[in-house]
Amino acid sequence: MNVVNDPAVTRFVERFAGSLEEAGFPRMPARVFVALLATDSGSLTAAELAERLQASPAAISGAVRYLGQVGLVGREREPGSRRDRYHVYDNAWYEAIARRERLLLRWEDSAREGVDVLGADSAAGARMAETLAFFEFLRGEMPHVLERWRKERAARSA
Repeated sequence: MNVVNDPAVTRFVERFAGSLEEAGFPRMPARVFVALLATDSGSLTAAELAERLQASPAAISGAVRYLGQVGLVGREREPGSRRDRYHVYDNAWYEAIARRERLLLRWEDSAREGVDVLGADSAAGARMAETLAFFEFLRGEMPHVLERWRKERAARSA
């Protein structure tokens, strides 16, 4: 099947990217990420991405730069060519969630500062303390969730 021109694949990519966008993911990086996920190889050139997504080279460039910065997509040079290929990592979701642990730690530090600045006995300080407790809970649970996923993934591939 030629997925480049398959309307069902195109609709799927746009719907899934739209779901990611609703969750706060930037639009074009979401489209590029899903387009890569939706290929058997998990790898496309910038020109192939532009063709599939009907997007400008500049939009593709910005999207893959963003995706590289957040660790969802890698870049490699095509052998014997000046073109780069962009590929989605096999464990992209796992890695993205694992990186959130560092983000949660930063949020905890900020919330802790907020409690100190606002005063734990004020209404704003109490809200900030609740926020801090939630971030601490999430960060504490994250390693357990990721370990359970590693076991689940190993069981699926066995």
